[in-house]
This record gives sequence, structure tokens and C-alpha cells, in this order.
Amino acid sequence: MAVPVVDPSLNPSSLQVDDTDGADPPRRPRRRPARADLLAIGAYALLGVLVCLNYWGDVQHRVSSHLPTDHSWFEWLFAHGAYSVRHLENPLFTARQNAPDGVNMMANTSLLGVTLPLAPLTLLLGPQVMYALYLGAALSATAATSYWALSRHLVRSRGAAFVGGAFLGFAPGIVHHANGQPNFVSNFLLPLIVVRVLRLGEPGRWRRNGVALGLLVAYQIFINEEMLLLTAMACLVVVVAYVVQRPRVARERAGTFLAAISVGGGLALLLTAYPIWYQFNGPQAYRGLQGGVFHNWGEDLVAFVTFARDTAAGDEAVEKTIGLTEQNTWFGWPLVLVGLVALALLVRRSVPARIVAVLAVVFTVASLGPKVRFDGAETDVDGPWAYVPDDLPLVEMMMPTRLSLIVVAAVGVLLALAWDALTRDGRPPVPTPRTGADDATADDAPTAAAADGSRRRVLRLVGYAAIVAALLPLFPRPLPAQRIDPPPHFITSGGWRPYVPAGRTLVPVPIPSNVHGLPTLRWSALTGQEFPIPGGYFIGPNQLGEGVFGAPNRPTSTLIYATMDADEVPEITAENRRQAEEDLRFWRASVVVLGANPREAVLRDLMTALLGPPQRVDDVWVWDVRDRV
Repeated sequence: MAVPVVDPSLNPSSLQVDDTDGADPPRRPRRRPARADLLAIGAYALLGVLVCLNYWGDVQHRVSSHLPTDHSWFEWLFAHGAYSVRHLENPLFTARQNAPDGVNMMANTSLLGVTLPLAPLTLLLGPQVMYALYLGAALSATAATSYWALSRHLVRSRGAAFVGGAFLGFAPGIVHHANGQPNFVSNFLLPLIVVRVLRLGEPGRWRRNGVALGLLVAYQIFINEEMLLLTAMACLVVVVAYVVQRPRVARERAGTFLAAISVGGGLALLLTAYPIWYQFNGPQAYRGLQGGVFHNWGEDLVAFVTFARDTAAGDEAVEKTIGLTEQNTWFGWPLVLVGLVALALLVRRSVPARIVAVLAVVFTVASLGPKVRFDGAETDVDGPWAYVPDDLPLVEMMMPTRLSLIVVAAVGVLLALAWDALTRDGRPPVPTPRTGADDATADDAPTAAAADGSRRRVLRLVGYAAIVAALLPLFPRPLPAQRIDPPPHFITSGGWRPYVPAGRTLVPVPIPSNVHGLPTLRWSALTGQEFPIPGGYFIGPNQLGEGVFGAPNRPTSTLIYATMDADEVPEITAENRRQAEEDLRFWRASVVVLGANPREAVLRDLMTALLGPPQRVDDVWVWDVRDRV
């Protein structure tokens, strides 16, 4: 069986039918979009709509029931992009949250590469609609660019490219992140980056290829730096694996490759130098996360053969055992079995298959964390991250489990290779001319050829059926969503405006944080961030410069959270009242607002004890503190 092989040091659009030949194969002609391409993109778009279906039922009042805080944060980010464009403000920083200190947006997951160009649509449709619209579009676009990369640069079969693209866009580990984290499904540039890296050794085009790579990398930095880092790590392993297998060709192309990557790296650095400097040295920058909290998040070995919650065969119960952190692989046992068989059949005859095998092994091991986990229990066996310092630059904030997303990409490519191999292997054999001594057996040749062709067709159908059977249980289900109450009419109607002059803040109760105050954070997002608020949901520095979630608690915010948790007002002292006045002064508050809340009664009593009786204005309780702080 001849398997098409990409020569990454040359040009991935040039295919070889035999991986033992290092010569330059003839270049394939460029293909225009065909009906199959349009059907593939249409199918991906329908899948994107399906995944977000529960949001569209009531898009104004539904958020992810898995990560409602992250969902609200990204709604706020769309509003931030629109606010920055509308007011021509620096998008790298905002004081509309965590007032008066603000938030370093480059040091957070800001998605600026998306929210800024889509600002006009956000202003027109609102952040809730834009969130749901973009989420489905990002999933579909990732599948589409993966399909393009596979069909143009790796496989000949459009069906193989479709299967691989569908998995790369809608794999269980990707759909899991669609629960409130659209930055991890915004991977549509990554296939283009990989293709461009593999073309860097192309003779005579090092400038063009380098410039294209630099532009793509620079843009990806403003979408998701972590996925870019994972892609860079994967590309490094791919290049090393190829050099080991094809040292002669690699040496011939090394100069061109290095020249092109220097151009690309230099251009990307030139375009992003200031934002990256701002990320690490601008206001509210931080160094690492306090305590290296993510380093223990390794992938459970059983997760690889388990069905994810948001798939056709998934079960919500898995979240109570091995799904406590993230569900990044979760292939299910049928796909793992099919993948192992495919690798066993392809690895001896295909360079890409061997590279896929290296990627899968390296990053499966790397994703296990400091201690190997098995079925929800931490074993005594050290994982690779046991030897990685918590403060290692660039790695200090990474979660080991997310390295398994590279394994997801490897499996998607493997599925395309396997499907393509079946397609090519199913062709009828070419008859061989016979003369002289062959005449005695000429009558038997058609029968043998027919039998061989029949056997190939049967094996081909079995292979297709095995791949389909492994993928059907992973078909994505609509993401779970929960209803959330809209902001008070006092907020949405602009009733707050007379109370909040320029330079002052509106203090919502509870004050937003990464635990409390999800509805009040949305007050800011859904009003276009027209008033600044204290607190919020972000990562900022503590007193030591380490990253922590949310604003450092002040005495009054701590008192509010404790009262909510206990559902009881503690004894309020004169010191509590003095601290409240001081905190309101620090926040530059002009009005304190309490809307409908499950703890509304106890919170009203608490704030009354601190600030005196409130006024009932529209559908909220208001403490006007403009003359007091």
C-alpha cells in the first residue's frame, strides 16, 4: 500500500508515494474550492450551531452551567473590545473592572485578536449574542482550516480530510473547553501556522514563508498564547523527528529553513514586542501564579479511554471522579483501540505516521503531571512534572493536562492518514502485461486479481466501519446551559447615571470575584462597561507580585463574602463601619447598589448596619455615598 507522505523540509503540498525516496516530487496543481469543500464547511457550521444550541434557546439569559464565571468573563471581554474601539482607549489595559487599580489585559486571557475586529458587531448585537455566535464559529473555523491543511498538504481523499478536520475542530477535549472558554476553541490559525512551519525549508521562498509565519504567529498571540506555545512545542518535536528520519534532505534545507524562521521570528517579535513587554512589565503585571496551583493538574490515564460528558456516549458522573479538572483527551476506548491498530499498520510505511506516533507518546507522557493518576487516585509513581521547577519561565503557568491537546491533534491527523490509506488501498490492482511463459497461467490471473480486489474491498469497508464506530460515540451534544437573571432595570435603563459622576465607581453588592458576584460582573458587561466597578474576575498581582485570582480582598469585601456564606449578619462594630468608609474611599465609590439576590435580605441588613438605611429606587436598594467618601 502506497501512503502519501509530506516532506516537511520541502513543501507539504508535494506528496510522495514512497517514503524511501528523498527526491523532490512533482508539485500538485492548486485546487479551487470544490463542492466537497463547500459541503465540508457547511457540515462544520451545522456542528457549530448544534454545540451552541442550548444558548440560542434564550441567548440573552443563558450561560454555561459548567463554567458560568468564565462564560461571563468572555462576555465581558467582548464588551471590553467594543468599549476600547468606541472610546479609542488602550485595549491592553482597563480600569472598568478592579477600579481603581485596573486589569492588565495582556496578562489575562483577553482574546483581543477577536474582540477588537468584532467590536462593531458587539455594539450592534450585544456581548451575549456575540459570545454564542463566535463560539460556534470558532469551532467550525478550526475544523475548516484543519480540513484545508489536510486536503491540500497531506492527504488526497477529501473524505479523509473531512474526518480529520471534524475531529480537530470538535474533539471531546476541544468541545469541553467550549464550556465557557472560547479561547481554547479558537484554533483556526494553528493549522495554518503548522503548514507554514513545514514549508520554511522550501527553496527560493524563504522570505515569503518567513513573513507569512511571522504574521500568523503575531496574530495568534492576541488570541491564545498558551495554544501557540503548545503548537510551537509540537512543531519542534515534528522537525526533530523528521531530521532523524531524513538527515540528508534536512541538511540540504537547513540553511533555507533557518533563514525563513529568522525572518518569521523577527517579524513576530517586531509586531508584538510592546504588547509582550506590557504583559510582563505594564501596570498590574505579575510573575507566575501563587503556589504554582496548576502544576498538579495532570491527565488521568483512565481519561484516555473514557467518554467525555459532552459526547453522545458521555455521562455527567465522570466529573465527580476523574473529570474534576479538565477533560482534554477523553477519546473513549474504541478510538484508542482503532488508533493503536492504525499506527501499527501505518508506522512502517509512512513518515507522517511515525511522526504522529512520536507526538502521541511524547505528549501523553508529558501530560501526566508530577504524580501519575489512575481512575481518580494519585499513585506513588512520579510523573515528568515532578522534575520541573514550579517557577520555570513560560512553563510556570501551564497545566500538564493541556499538553494532551497535542495528542488530540495527533489523533486527528492519524484519522485522516488512516482514512486516506483505506481509500487508496481499495483501488483495483493494475494488471501486469504477460508474455511467453506466463501464458500458461494467464487464465488464472483474472480470477486471482478479482479475489484480491474483493478482499481489499472487504478490508476497506471494515476499516471505514471501525473508524466510524469509534467516532460516533464522540459526536458532540449541545453544551449544558443554565438560566441567569438579567441585570436590574435600574442598571439596564440607565437609572444609575445620576449617581455615578465621571471618575467615580458603582459598587455592586456582592462585589464581583472569582467565587461571588457573577451576576454583578454581568452588570458591567451588558451595559457596555459604561461605569467602572471594583473587584472582578481576572488574574492580578498580590503584594509579592505573584498572580492571584481576583482583586486582593479588602475588609468590606471579605465581610460581604463571609455574610453570604454564613447567610447570617455578624455583629457589626465601629471598626467595621470605619473600614467600610475607608474601602469606599479607596474604590472611589459614589453609590452602592444591591439587586435581587438569593442572599438579598441578609446583604441588605449587612449594608444597612455598615452604611445606614438605603433607598428603594426602581428594583434595587441604593446607598448614595457621594457626600461621605
